[in-house]
Amino acid sequence: MSATATTATTAAPRSSAGTGHRTGRVTWARGLLVAVAAAVAVTAVAGAFQAAGHQLAVTDGPIPLLAFAQMVVLFSLVGVVIARHTSRATFFRVTAALTVLSCLPDLAFGDGVLSRVGLVLTHLVAAAIVVPRLARR
Repeated sequence: MSATATTATTAAPRSSAGTGHRTGRVTWARGLLVAVAAAVAVTAVAGAFQAAGHQLAVTDGPIPLLAFAQMVVLFSLVGVVIARHTSRATFFRVTAALTVLSCLPDLAFGDGVLSRVGLVLTHLVAAAIVVPRLARR
């Protein structure tokens, strides 16, 4: 006679029981930490332009340094919402489109070439910090 052994395999659950949420999505804590890091970096870029004598400005006047940090935190948290409710591929497509769209007003209303370059650079720095870190699941 021969004995047959059976083994049970268990797989990690893909969603929380009854909630319909995927596991591994970005947390609010990580999103806030990424937002603050991006805000510091973008404010440093804007501060470097200001220290070099090239205030980042639009047709209405110069943009205060604190405004850069505020807007980066605000829109990074919007990114957290998008990341929590979309797939990775959709998240990348949406954030790429939003990054391009966010640069258009800078190009249209920036006060001079250096200001336009600096404003676009701030958007790209923020996106380079926020998007890859929020896309990690």
